[in-house]
Amino acid sequence: MPNPRDIQIDSFQYCGQHGGTRLMITGAVHGNETCGTLAIQRVMTEFDQGKRHLTKGRVTFVPATNPLAYAKHERAGDRNLNRNLFPNSDPQDFEDRVANWLCPLLAQHDVLLDLHSFNAASEPFVMVGPRNNDGPLEPFKHEQQERALAKRLGVRRFVDGWLRTYGDGVQRRMSGSSELQTVLRYGMGTTEYMRSVGGYALTLECGQHDDPQAPEVAYRAILNSLAFLGMIDAPEPEPVAPEQMEALSMVAVYDKQHADDTFSRNWSSFDPVKQGEEIGRRADGTPVLAEFDGRILFPDAAAEANSEWYYLTRPNPAF
Repeated sequence: MPNPRDIQIDSFQYCGQHGGTRLMITGAVHGNETCGTLAIQRVMTEFDQGKRHLTKGRVTFVPATNPLAYAKHERAGDRNLNRNLFPNSDPQDFEDRVANWLCPLLAQHDVLLDLHSFNAASEPFVMVGPRNNDGPLEPFKHEQQERALAKRLGVRRFVDGWLRTYGDGVQRRMSGSSELQTVLRYGMGTTEYMRSVGGYALTLECGQHDDPQAPEVAYRAILNSLAFLGMIDAPEPEPVAPEQMEALSMVAVYDKQHADDTFSRNWSSFDPVKQGEEIGRRADGTPVLAEFDGRILFPDAAAEANSEWYYLTRPNPAF
């Protein structure tokens, strides 16, 4: 394993001859999620070989955003880079030092496409930000542009409500603290930071970690983004048809209270659940039941005690 002090962080920038969007594309924010890395390397090779040309704007590729985690082929180096992502004047770990490089770079761009994958087998989906608002949690003004791009990435599922729902869980774990900064601090990842500095951003979950199609999903999304933003000479991709879309809002997060809490079955993201259906059992045998009809998201059988176990979502007809 390389010494963290010897690891460099690489980014690669391509500029068109004409002004346009400043797009940033990141892979391996989590080191075991390599589909984005592979797709970015493939697109960069096409640019380098002259098979594609950037005509407008600027695109910055970061194939391995957390190179320590990538070298370990694990989710994190010292900690999860995609939480508590802020510049830090007194960096304590590798991810703090990455953040001190990454956050200013994000602020130099207009749009972020962050490429991820997930544990359990399921179909790809994209996580989008909030509606336009002036509220204290996540003020935002690019809803239309963000959702228009989301509909052209090549996937049919859309999920919103991350920061609000994650923050509810953080507040509960912090003994009911209602401090907004606690929520913002722990829920802030790449896309949340990008929105906080005036841009817009999408997290594309491209498939299961080892699914050979996941790099293809990421590759298509990169090209569709470049085409939709007018950065390459290519037809503008059509949005997903309304009748094919499935839009969901994250509503609630449920914690693993004890290491011996167990699921009642091998859940995958987007498995449907019915109100009253058993999802798992607590260590003392108490059943954990679904509070409403919906779909499960991010079930983590290996979660540690007092941390996120699974989320529940509801349909969002207003998407």
